[in-house]
Amino acid sequence: MAPKPLVLTKLMLVGRRAPLDRTPLSEGMQYEDVAFKSSDGLDIRGWFIPAGSRDGRAPAVAFVHGWLWNRLGNVAGQVPVPDKSVDFLPAAKALHDAGYGVLLFDLRNHGESARAKTPLTFGVYEARDFVGAVNYLRARPDVDGARIGAIGCSMGGNTAIYGTPECQPVKALLAIQPTRLHVFNTNFARDQLGPLGPASLMPIDWMYAALRLPRPTKHDPAQPARQLGDTVVQYVQGTGDPWGRMDVVEEFASVTPNAVPLVRFESAGRYEGYRYISERVDDVVGFFRDQL
Repeated sequence: MAPKPLVLTKLMLVGRRAPLDRTPLSEGMQYEDVAFKSSDGLDIRGWFIPAGSRDGRAPAVAFVHGWLWNRLGNVAGQVPVPDKSVDFLPAAKALHDAGYGVLLFDLRNHGESARAKTPLTFGVYEARDFVGAVNYLRARPDVDGARIGAIGCSMGGNTAIYGTPECQPVKALLAIQPTRLHVFNTNFARDQLGPLGPASLMPIDWMYAALRLPRPTKHDPAQPARQLGDTVVQYVQGTGDPWGRMDVVEEFASVTPNAVPLVRFESAGRYEGYRYISERVDDVVGFFRDQL
């Protein structure tokens, strides 16, 4: 077995294709297998769940998953980090029942979507997949293209923040534990690899610079957050997150033109914070009912 630092480095660079072990039918929802292009031409795959109780053109919500996950969320115990399962289907079901179309899709280098020629950028280039998802929804005859929202977890939150200014109007965004990558990587490396762990990140930064890719140390969702315009954004951050930081998400909220008050979700760890999406389903639906 490869040493843990090498395994984590590989996962950071190329992601992981977590298998799809269920479909929306497990929650009683009919769905379509869909495929569309990212804005830079990659093949992106997912499922579209039509609205459950609305005739004509319905509002729709796109789910954007985190690092190493897929369109369903996360299954614990598949990677060498202390993770927990995170299930998107209960929230998808609640939104479907409330009259919203739902798009669940795999980001590049994850699930069944295409592999990019470049390493992961944790939101910067993945935003092109989100732009493709919004354009796909807007082209559907059963979706109200002026009433599109998104839910993003972690890297997915970053992705939606980076992508939304490129595909407005996006009426509402629920961003669960987005992060400034350098802060996350430093805390994660120290927690998982010990006191010298953060030093192992510098060669990765140099590699990105050599490839003329966005450098992890320069990654900052606060910059596109300033450009979110009329999009109503609800930020959520877990109180017990050892890798992210509350003050970083507070900063994102402070520079977002149309942010509602930050939700400080009681949690014992980072993955417990993601469970806002399944443990606060009524709040998730309520946010989109109010803003979408």
